Amino acid sequence: MRTAIFPGSFDPFTLGHLDVLRSALQMFDKVIVAVGYNSAKNGGFFTPDARVKIIKKATEGLEGVEVHSYTGMTIEYARKVGASCIVRGLRTTTDFELESVIAQANRKMAPEIQSIFIPSSLEYSFISSTVVRDVLANDGDATYFLPDGIDINDYERQPR
Repeated sequence: MRTAIFPGSFDPFTLGHLDVLRSALQMFDKVIVAVGYNSAKNGGFFTPDARVKIIKKATEGLEGVEVHSYTGMTIEYARKVGASCIVRGLRTTTDFELESVIAQANRKMAPEIQSIFIPSSLEYSFISSTVVRDVLANDGDATYFLPDGIDINDYERQPR
């Protein structure tokens, strides 16, 4: 069974993330959406638990998807769950430059684990979690950017 992880903060999980995940599922038997959490950082819009719940709701009915949270280095988490690949979504050339550096560092530390870059579909390439958080922080309607069935008001936000 070919297993990949799709790591990120997913704060929140957007249509762009879902698009990349669906593409990854065409290549892998199992994709673990890995919600990274750094306990040293006091940040994020949604709690890590809320992020996991949002993703589970957004991926209901998609076979081969698991959703977990983790702390520590992504490469170590990939080893722990037996993933052969790390999936990263790309929206822009800026994303590619950043992700390329991270992939090279990961490859040095874990040559047995590949990084796979999947570009988002054009229709989702402008969506970023940062934009969605800004819309939410200003009481805007973020439903245009979120998977169907996600009511953001149902999930716990980080204290401000």
